[in-house]
Amino acid sequence: MTAVDRTGMIPSSPVVVGIAVAVALLALFVLARRLRGPSADARESKRAHDAAQERDPPVEIGETYEFGVTELTDHHSGEEVAVGKVEGFVLFTEDIPSGLEPGDVIRAKVLSFNEGRTSADATFVERA
Repeated sequence: MTAVDRTGMIPSSPVVVGIAVAVALLALFVLARRLRGPSADARESKRAHDAAQERDPPVEIGETYEFGVTELTDHHSGEEVAVGKVEGFVLFTEDIPSGLEPGDVIRAKVLSFNEGRTSADATFVERA
């Protein structure tokens, strides 16, 4: 049976009080983040995405473009692709050679636009 103090309440240990305070602070932090809205970076990314959807792509299917590789990533195809931009327009380049690194300059041929025409898939042609 649990001991009860004279006020009729169960005594709380410092550990229980500490956990309760930590949970309350975490809840307040999460609530404050939600009320404050997205970060400045998230807002800028959304603005850039919206602007990209409203403009015509600066590339054409079948044409070859030269650009710097900004990153290497796994594409939805399951293969590693080089990511780069032509006039701010993102190209995902497949069939890249081994040893390619961010900062390398390549030429790639545009194969197709992705949904919304905000990016395109391309195939590697050569190092520039």
